[in-house]
Amino acid sequence: MLKKALFATLISMSLNVWADNSIVEVKTNQGTVEIELFNDKAPISAKNFEEYAKAGFYNDTIFHRVIPGFMIQGGGMDIQLVEKQTRAPIQNESYNGVKNTRGTLAMARTNNPNSATSQFFINTADNGFLNKSPMNAGYAVFGKVIKGMDVVDKIEKVSTGNEGMHQNVPETPVVIQSVKIKAPAVKK
Repeated sequence: MLKKALFATLISMSLNVWADNSIVEVKTNQGTVEIELFNDKAPISAKNFEEYAKAGFYNDTIFHRVIPGFMIQGGGMDIQLVEKQTRAPIQNESYNGVKNTRGTLAMARTNNPNSATSQFFINTADNGFLNKSPMNAGYAVFGKVIKGMDVVDKIEKVSTGNEGMHQNVPETPVVIQSVKIKAPAVKK
């Protein structure tokens, strides 16, 4: 019995190249959300998000698009809805098999599948139509909310309107005050 337990432990250890994924704290004026990044399943997107966070890029940006029953989107505009200067776009990792389900974090992009930069969204519902399929390039999921989904739900319920060419903009800004990496992924 001891041999079986030891063997199972050794197999498990050899299959797990990564220790824990990174844990990120997103402080907003509506409360704090804690997110586990999927460094193991979406390394490009997770690294991209971490680099923006380390640079302080997300500080004082807003959730500029809020659609109840769908998602909340932010990470690229300041309180005046001016888009911040970003780095080069990244490769779409929607092929990773992780689905756009309630509480997951995904990269926002244009119609070009490889156009994601800093903006992200949190799914507030299961959004299967955003997953990769033969007819859809999909949206890359790279994390999930592990604490503070009540804060996401609170943000989802704010009053929104149109602001210039932008739709579904919170009437009272939902500010991302800071994004900090609480625990980075550790390679074993």
